[in-house]
Amino acid sequence: MAPPARLAALAHRVALTSGWRRLALAWLAGAAGALAMPPFGLLPALVPSLVVAVWLLDGAASGTGRWRRHLATAWTASAIGWAWGFGYGVAGLWWLGAAFLVEADRFAVLMPFGVLGLPAVLGLFFGFGFALARLLWSPGWGRIFVLGAGLAVSEWLRGHLFTGFPWNTLGMALGQHLWLMQGAAWLGLYGLTLAAVLMAAAPATLATGRSPGERRWPALLALAGLALLAGLGAWRVPAGPMPEVAGVRLRLVQPAVPQDARFNPRNRDGILQHYLGLSDSATSPESNGLADVTHLIWPESAFPFLIQRDPKALAQIAAALGPGRHLITGAARADEPLPGERLRFYNSVMVIGADGTVGAPYDKRHLVPFGEYLPAPVDRILRTLGLSQFVAVPGGFTAGEEGRRRLAVPGLPPVAPSICYEVIFPDEVVGEGERPGLILNLTNDGWFGDTPGPRQHFAQARLRAVEEGLPLVRSANTGISAVVDPYGRVTGSLAVGAEGVLDRRLPRSLGEGTLYARFGDLFFISLTLGSILLAMWAPGGRRRGRASGAEVEEGTGSD
Repeated sequence: MAPPARLAALAHRVALTSGWRRLALAWLAGAAGALAMPPFGLLPALVPSLVVAVWLLDGAASGTGRWRRHLATAWTASAIGWAWGFGYGVAGLWWLGAAFLVEADRFAVLMPFGVLGLPAVLGLFFGFGFALARLLWSPGWGRIFVLGAGLAVSEWLRGHLFTGFPWNTLGMALGQHLWLMQGAAWLGLYGLTLAAVLMAAAPATLATGRSPGERRWPALLALAGLALLAGLGAWRVPAGPMPEVAGVRLRLVQPAVPQDARFNPRNRDGILQHYLGLSDSATSPESNGLADVTHLIWPESAFPFLIQRDPKALAQIAAALGPGRHLITGAARADEPLPGERLRFYNSVMVIGADGTVGAPYDKRHLVPFGEYLPAPVDRILRTLGLSQFVAVPGGFTAGEEGRRRLAVPGLPPVAPSICYEVIFPDEVVGEGERPGLILNLTNDGWFGDTPGPRQHFAQARLRAVEEGLPLVRSANTGISAVVDPYGRVTGSLAVGAEGVLDRRLPRSLGEGTLYARFGDLFFISLTLGSILLAMWAPGGRRRGRASGAEVEEGTGSD
């Protein structure tokens, strides 16, 4: 049997699977696709993952009667998509289990809910995307475009509904490679998602096209598109380094404080002295420690106490800073409650001057569900069982006020602050108002140890720099701390688990910014609608619900 015939036979066999075998195959295909995500970055892994998805959807047609057939087909497609997304989520997010082991006596029992429960919920979005694509399905290459549109829409919804969770969005398969990630400057993360799905799913037609041309040209166009994207990226990235902001010398501190010690109030003095000692350390024979620095940066939630209510600690920091220097640090803070109200706590970024004064803070707006707050009914149930959210703050943290304002730091251009996973939301990092000069991300990924989690987090933060045309300054408790220029080039970094400091200049921003910074998701929306229209124009595009290019009879392969 010739290679094309063997490939066609494989596609036919995949399309004919049914029952638990179909769901298991979809799960494995999704899990394989996770290898395209950081830190592995195996972009080709997304090809068999989505090719199998196309072939499985080819065999999803079932039922009799027009409307019953459409509903049954959509239901089958959603089950395939859920299984695919469940596998993708488990393989890409298994490291979440590490957080449940930091205080294993309290949280280990909940590990299955995090490691399996979250991917199972996220799989519903993929199920929706697969079902939407299958309702618009058609023979031939048009179905590649509706799958791209369906998954692009579902990934956008995943990033926005129910507080959103755009972690490992499919576009990150392209968004971690320097030349390919430049597409985010025009298309954003979700535009890259559409492009990644179209390119990776196109080879499905090699086995299902009705003619040699119909089999080959979608895959060839996908390769050409990938080459074009890489070529434009290579053209966009300048050969030399970015100019620097005059007079700014940054020192990022990565203290690597163990997670089980970090929030223990008994360690307050030791932790503060550890920070101060690292901050003034010499990094070379020519180094003068803090004397060479204008801005010192510490990570999220640096203190196991309320720094703004501790004059002694503020005095120690001021004495260490000396004249003309400022500390930017993450810290919990509490406001003064009104009569009859409880104390409200915030996860904040603070600026402390050389005289020990604390400037106006930025309060985290996008809190982590179950990590920093719990819905009131869930909170009551868990406390009845003797459990709470990971960060045990009475009543949980309170979200900051609506509207993302800039953080004013003397000597720096306007700062767009983000705390922890706020940086993974493309349309929230900068927001409205005055254009900032940098993105500041303070985080604590120590919950997840030396796993893919911190590396995935950094890759997503890095892509924000490209989208917005802004440098990224990132300080993390256990890594990855880094300075990234507006093209996504890392000018310096500290590895996961390392303890140390990073001294760097601040790269300049790209002035007016990128097309994405100016127009947001407009290009993504236009391309998604264009994909649907193109699929309808494709041969067979008006005969939805019929057999696909794999020539699977309706009803074959149904449960």
